[in-house]
Amino acid sequence: MSDQLCDEKISVDVEKDSASRTDSCVSVSANTGSLSHPWATALLRWGVEERGTVPVPYDERKDTQFYKIFFVWFSMNFNILSFSTGTLGPIVFGLGLRDSCLVILFFNIVASALPAYLNTWGPRTGMRQMIQSRYSFGYFGVILPAIVNLIGLCGFNIFNCILGGQALSSVTNDNMTWTVGIVIIALLSLLISFMGYKVLNWYERVAWFPVLVAFLVALGVGGKNLYNAPPATPATSDAILSFASVITGFVISFATIASDFTMYYEPTVSSHRVFWYSYLGYIVSIIPLECLGAAAVLAAPNVPSWSAGYGAAGNVGGLLEAMLSPAGNFGKFLTVMLSLSVTGNIACTLYSICFNFQVLAPGLSKVPRYVFSIMGTVIALPLSIVGAHKFYSTLTNILSLIGYWARRLHTYEHADWNVPRRLPWGVAALATVAFSFGLIIPCMNQASFRGPIGVITGDIGFEVAFPLAGLLYVPLRKLELKYQKIN
Repeated sequence: MSDQLCDEKISVDVEKDSASRTDSCVSVSANTGSLSHPWATALLRWGVEERGTVPVPYDERKDTQFYKIFFVWFSMNFNILSFSTGTLGPIVFGLGLRDSCLVILFFNIVASALPAYLNTWGPRTGMRQMIQSRYSFGYFGVILPAIVNLIGLCGFNIFNCILGGQALSSVTNDNMTWTVGIVIIALLSLLISFMGYKVLNWYERVAWFPVLVAFLVALGVGGKNLYNAPPATPATSDAILSFASVITGFVISFATIASDFTMYYEPTVSSHRVFWYSYLGYIVSIIPLECLGAAAVLAAPNVPSWSAGYGAAGNVGGLLEAMLSPAGNFGKFLTVMLSLSVTGNIACTLYSICFNFQVLAPGLSKVPRYVFSIMGTVIALPLSIVGAHKFYSTLTNILSLIGYWARRLHTYEHADWNVPRRLPWGVAALATVAFSFGLIIPCMNQASFRGPIGVITGDIGFEVAFPLAGLLYVPLRKLELKYQKIN
């Protein structure tokens, strides 16, 4: 193997299976040591995916329905979490509608490129996204990023459970508590995630349609009220950059799970094709709903029913229920559909959480994937119930921090994914993270922390993170190669 950084390549067999390749022939099982159990065998017969972090061999990557990745990302983001993220511009950062929408538009267009690109690595490697990180951080060094990623993914599930629970509760005029709603949302999401790849892809292909109908009806019956937004105050660079870090953090978080959903794709698929399907899945779903969220929350104080639904606690589900209330019982039904829209996001996130557990503790790779879906739900459920009344402060802080969590990927031999001595030590990658945060932290300006640079310039942590990581990683990696002899 060459020790030159720029010559590190993926070893890929160029033979192509000429047989017809469809979703039905995708193998979702792997030899994890659990097949001796009758219940595990029965679950496989029922179509439950067992494969965890074990890479998919070249000749088992047979899925040719590449358009599915568009619907995975579209349905994951076409929900009330995207809507609520847009409300942060006016509510938290004091931005007007024009400034909020410009930030949403520009930073989503730019930031979506990274996770879209990482989707293209799935067909080429057959590996989960965090397994690919071993080729930069090393077998043991990747444990730290896995912990950080687990926190972020669990955070997203908490937000979605809260939003879905609030929306369900609002339909019953709060006769059903937020807690009951949260439990319902969490259990439905667990069921989808438990089944795995095939069911997950089917669900994401159909889940977006009732959500689209709900938002179109909301615009039809309440769109005229969106013009009631108060006059905007002049935006400051501090507010714009801080909101930009939140928007960036929202979409860039998908970079850590991107290839989890493309690793079964036929390896010969065009990378451009996968990239554009993924990229459009992000921006077509996220940008309109975030802009609508900003517009609705600005108009709410001037519409009594919207203001009452939103309340002092910032009940986004109540705001949407109020927007749909002129449609009567049909509006209540659509509110239920909106509450269920978060299940697509939670299910996919639970799916990827499974692999982070296995990267965190490699010995767990023998445990079937679906066991960790249950663990992820057990973790998120009580935290969602506790955090339901502190939604906005938690959402702002977590999304801002996620924006600083990015990484640079390189690849070695495909067969080395689980061989510690043939993987990098991870010193270069970990040192890059440590040194980068030395400058990123002073450049932060969030509710939880204001750095000395960020107080003056606004939050520029994200703008600093990417170029600084690139500048640091290359020389550090060359230095690591000088001392580490991989054989």
